[in-house]
Amino acid sequence: MENDKSLRNWLNTMNLAHPLVIAGPCSAETEEQVLKIAHQLKETDTTVLRAGIWKPRTRPGNFEGVGALGLKWLQKAKQETGMMIATEVANANHVDLALKHDVDILWVGARTTVSPFIVQEIAEALKGSDKIVLIKNPVNPDLALWLGAVERFYESDVKNLGVIHRGFSTYEKTRYRNNPEWQIPIDLQNKFPDLPLILDPSHIAGRRDIIFDLCQTALDLNYDGLMVETHYDPDNAWSDADQQITPKTLDQMTVDLKIRKQEGDEVEFKNKLSTLRTKIDVLDHQLIESLGKRMKIADDIGKLKKKNNVAILQTKRWNEILEKMILEGEENKLSEEFILRIFKAIHQESINHQKKVIND
Repeated sequence: MENDKSLRNWLNTMNLAHPLVIAGPCSAETEEQVLKIAHQLKETDTTVLRAGIWKPRTRPGNFEGVGALGLKWLQKAKQETGMMIATEVANANHVDLALKHDVDILWVGARTTVSPFIVQEIAEALKGSDKIVLIKNPVNPDLALWLGAVERFYESDVKNLGVIHRGFSTYEKTRYRNNPEWQIPIDLQNKFPDLPLILDPSHIAGRRDIIFDLCQTALDLNYDGLMVETHYDPDNAWSDADQQITPKTLDQMTVDLKIRKQEGDEVEFKNKLSTLRTKIDVLDHQLIESLGKRMKIADDIGKLKKKNNVAILQTKRWNEILEKMILEGEENKLSEEFILRIFKAIHQESINHQKKVIND
């Protein structure tokens, strides 16, 4: 599907001197809470006030939002501060209520993006609308699902679209609540280069102490904005307390964040960059050649195992490789997380090669 420049129009018309900042509480709790946060955020670089109204939780029994009543509080905050307002919608009824309360930006949550049926329902409810719609990545690292959601809205003539990167669930324990998987949003932007990309560092981090670093990484990768959960009393928030920051912290963070130039202007810079990139190209070529040679050896191992009726997976050998590579990775300033990810992929490819040989 071809891109349409109108995908970026809504952001360009704001004419902001900085990346877009969307901020507000994870959940609207009370009218007083929403208005207090809104007025505090008005004194920052925040352009859009966000708040969850309907909050489907992973397990029942937790606070699941105040419902439609909270839309009146958001509407009042908009009238008092002049900020745009945003909330999550998960079905056609939510869309109808949000539109009736003059919500400016609707976002589709990660749990919703996984279902083409629900995405289609929401897209049809917004057919031909000029409202801004932001689509969060699906819970699992599935680029096709994310792309499919964008395409469904595009086909419903909803062109004021953007996407929100909020990280991906993983069964492996990492320092993040949801692993960033930065390559996936990069791949999405390769498909839709005019699609505004917003980072949700709160849901990636799961804790407030690494939100700044995530935001800086996003700006270094040319993201268009940030959606940060903020609360005047984060520790006592009714949902996701650990990942919310105060408006004051947000204000300081936006001052401290560095916005890089997309390209250097100096000839010397460009020449040096070209030289370094050439070195990377050479090493990448050598890396692919080495992996190809490794897989040929895996094929030979598969033939030997087939001849001797030996199982493909040798757990002891695999654990020895991992331990050795983690240590060598540390010596070369490579994180354990990176080494595990790389060698698990290599191991899986080796298994695939051996399976093909044994079953041939």
